[in-house]
Amino acid sequence: MGEYGIAPGQRVAIVWDASSPVEALKDLVDKIQALVGADIRVAVENIHQLSQSAHGESSFDVILSGMVPGSTVQHSADVLAEIARILKPGGRVLLKELVVTESGNSKIKTAAKLPTALTLSGLVEVKELQKEPLTPEEAQAVREHLGYQGNDLLIVQIEGRKPNFEVGSSSQLKLSFAKKPGPSGKPSVDPATAKLWTLSANDMNDEEMDLLDSDELLDSEDLKKPDPSSLRAPSCKEMGKKKACKNCTCGLAEELEQEKKSSQPKSACGNCYLGDAFRCASCPYLGMPAFKPGEKILLKENQLHDA
Repeated sequence: MGEYGIAPGQRVAIVWDASSPVEALKDLVDKIQALVGADIRVAVENIHQLSQSAHGESSFDVILSGMVPGSTVQHSADVLAEIARILKPGGRVLLKELVVTESGNSKIKTAAKLPTALTLSGLVEVKELQKEPLTPEEAQAVREHLGYQGNDLLIVQIEGRKPNFEVGSSSQLKLSFAKKPGPSGKPSVDPATAKLWTLSANDMNDEEMDLLDSDELLDSEDLKKPDPSSLRAPSCKEMGKKKACKNCTCGLAEELEQEKKSSQPKSACGNCYLGDAFRCASCPYLGMPAFKPGEKILLKENQLHDA
């Protein structure tokens, strides 16, 4: 296992920005190439061009970002998401970033927010490796590249891993919802649980149980039959309304039906609708054909005079 935990044959990406000293970047690249082997290509990417690179998913075993001495790299959420994308499942990212000891600066994270940012990007096993103050050269670089004049800065080295699966991958889960039978072939029941839900003869002792009579819960007012008019809706109580609603439940439909029956003319002898052979001599319907009971009959004027 070599420096930074890099083994021979691994693919490594080195991420830098404008604050990275050129000579320090070249020395780091040479050192990594010596670790992985001359036949393995080491990718060097600018942090601002990383998302436009042609690297596919799961391309690198290890990614080093901000590890160039003197760098003031700040990792945005998009950069961290891209790093997680191009890492192989189980791959490692090792980065350094400037942090402030107290919140209040929107450009620089606090030491507590940096691990959270890595976790939200999809990395796991995030842990802080070391925390150290800035050298005079690094403090000067911060003032030049970030414009920050405070003295509460630290450099944090942190590590994270990509989970052992690719984003969007799927795997079938083997689930069994079948009940496991007990020795007798029936599902096993916890004895303590069964005891709580089992009633014995002693539990049903009538002398110790207070039973309530449902009739005692009703008073005289509850037993009174309500007035049908009180059950009607406000629209049904309007003066002169003679039409019940569809599916009427307030009794208006029955009341109107009863009024209709009572308003129908009744024959004294009961034979007026049968025809002249059954009508009385003074029947006003003489000379008219038989009709159905309740049918509306119009009398001619001369018949009214004769009557």
